[in-house]
Amino acid sequence: MEPPRRDPMLDFAVRDTWRIFRIMGEFVEGFDALAGIGRAVSVFGSARIARGDPSYRTARSLSRKLAKRGYAIITGGGPGIMEAANRGARDAGGVSVGCNIELPFEQGLNEFVTLGMEFRYFFVRKTMFVKYAEAFCIFPGGFGTLDELFEALTLIQTGKVQHFPVVLFGTDYWSGLLDWLKKTPLTENKISPEDLGLFTITDDVDEAVSVILAHHEMHLAEIDKQAAAPGRAMP
Repeated sequence: MEPPRRDPMLDFAVRDTWRIFRIMGEFVEGFDALAGIGRAVSVFGSARIARGDPSYRTARSLSRKLAKRGYAIITGGGPGIMEAANRGARDAGGVSVGCNIELPFEQGLNEFVTLGMEFRYFFVRKTMFVKYAEAFCIFPGGFGTLDELFEALTLIQTGKVQHFPVVLFGTDYWSGLLDWLKKTPLTENKISPEDLGLFTITDDVDEAVSVILAHHEMHLAEIDKQAAAPGRAMP
């Protein structure tokens, strides 16, 4: 007599239940590792560029200047722009974070990471990029870079996170996207005019640093104002 067949849906439910614990474990590990890094900036961009690429040098310079001002630098931990940003932070003796993702065709952490983590789930990794960053700096890149850009803009637009600077490097690279946003989504009322003010496009490292520092000072001023405000009487 053949044994009764096990319902594959039950197996699926069991696997999903245990997967929840793995997801929780990744969140806990990430939170524990990053809770003490202080203020930080997340840097994104193509993994495919070489060290001689101009954007590599720009990302390295930007991260070095931010690290000198006390910012940790968070990247995906891979090559290209990620390596450049981690390298700049390391140059300045700053905290250089790499949040690597497990992919069959990707490499491990670059050599300039001082605090590295491995993630299986993209959404857990994305949480780390947003939760611990005061700004996003986004260099030319592909689908992954665009994914991080539009997720950040969506979170800001919908008020799910406090408005933080999103800086796009490379006016030539991003101008076509900006033109399309103005020509199509904006004219068709898919976005509002103020949505185009959620990001800054520049080629200037010092401008990007100034935008980030100005936002930090404004945030500190808001905290001081709230602390000085008289408390409301209890009902």
